[in-house]
Amino acid sequence: MIKLSDGRNLPLDMHKVKIIQRLPFPTVEQRLAAIREAGFNTFLLRTRDMFLDMLTDSGTNAQSDAQLAASMEADDAYAGSESFYKLAEAVREVFGCEYTLPVHQGRAAEHLIAKCFVKPGHVIPMNQHFTTTKAHFVMAGGTVEEICIDEAFNTDSSYSFKGNLDIEKLKSLIFKHGADKIPFIRMESTANLLGGQPFSMANLKEVRAIADQYKIPIIVDTSLIGDNAYMIKRREAGYENRTIGEIIHEIISMADLIYMSARKSCTSRGGLIATRKKEIYDLIAPLVPVYEGFLTYGGISTREIESMAVGLREMTDEYTAGCAADLIEYFVARLSEKGVPVVTPAGGVGAHIDAMRFLPHLDHPQYPAGALAAAIFICSGVRGMERGTVSMDRDIDGTELISELELVRLAVPRRVFTLSHIEYVVDRVAWLYNHREMIGGLTFEYEPEMLRFFLGRLKPVAAGKAASNWDEKLAQAFIRDFSLDM
Repeated sequence: MIKLSDGRNLPLDMHKVKIIQRLPFPTVEQRLAAIREAGFNTFLLRTRDMFLDMLTDSGTNAQSDAQLAASMEADDAYAGSESFYKLAEAVREVFGCEYTLPVHQGRAAEHLIAKCFVKPGHVIPMNQHFTTTKAHFVMAGGTVEEICIDEAFNTDSSYSFKGNLDIEKLKSLIFKHGADKIPFIRMESTANLLGGQPFSMANLKEVRAIADQYKIPIIVDTSLIGDNAYMIKRREAGYENRTIGEIIHEIISMADLIYMSARKSCTSRGGLIATRKKEIYDLIAPLVPVYEGFLTYGGISTREIESMAVGLREMTDEYTAGCAADLIEYFVARLSEKGVPVVTPAGGVGAHIDAMRFLPHLDHPQYPAGALAAAIFICSGVRGMERGTVSMDRDIDGTELISELELVRLAVPRRVFTLSHIEYVVDRVAWLYNHREMIGGLTFEYEPEMLRFFLGRLKPVAAGKAASNWDEKLAQAFIRDFSLDM
């Protein structure tokens, strides 16, 4: 951020654009047809049907020229690739971990961790689950217990570290189940489903102290560790003069095992597992050739391994670590100025709109976050992601599991969007907020048993003053107000 002469803060781009990609701009009629064809599930939209893709920051970030250059030096050897040894050296330098196992992405790491550590009857405490994490641990017979602090569910708040794990809840959980039933404590940086909220270093230290007391390992998901470190630097007393690299090192020093999707902070593809402990490495390593590939490529192109090695070092740069966080902060502030209810303070990944406050006439079973994501697409051509009850799977007996938060995430990939894009989205979302009573609910037409938000198909239903064909009426209202919109 840089302060302007009028006192405003501006997220200043410290890079220039070298390659561009032309964007389509479909009409509102085309957008309406596309969301209907997709079953009102933004995951099932095609790229050609949208203007801005804010579904995720996973694998959609702009890479640096240094990353692209490094990928041209890849050693394609099946075993013993020199590209792997460059990655291993970067992991030692950035994370302080001696042992590295590449995997094809973050959920591959979760799969291997579940195979090695989670058994039927196990309980896994975490600051908040991620969808694929929970799926892998549950499939292995475990139970996931989210024990984030109560403040995490207050979307209109100034609390700096909503990703903190509740220490008293952790103690109670250990007392209830016994330490032998808890294979590890998982900390996610940042907590994606809470709105990309970070944990503090002080909280992690408290978790480490309890873990040491009961001899329970700690696993940290470091996919967004650059963002978490940047927010620690900006928000936590005593860290304002520490470098991003130093903060990352301190976080990792308190973990027994880390894993990451390199598709986020690292602005690459693939993923990895890393540890300082040989006994952990020896437990997981034999499974990598079974499920991923040989130990020196792990199912990833060696070009991506070269890129990942550079990306790890680049994410310790303060600008690289904060480029998305600063733009998200600006995005959230602009939406707030327009009265749009958003999660505050701004976190990582993107701007998160509180669908329950946006659409108070909808209840959880009407999937307000899913309906709002569809409505945003209709009026803007911007694809966001539902992060609410649709993203929860039903209980084993078919009971709907209600999410404590109903959020629509508008992701901000690193170094991809400009301020004009952000201002466009703010304008269209603000228009929609002023017409929010027109938005009805959704109901499932096709519902997979697991991770239904990926493949499920829905249809509109009436709610409040909104008719069952609310999608069509919303498009008509948009046409009346934006007759020149193409």
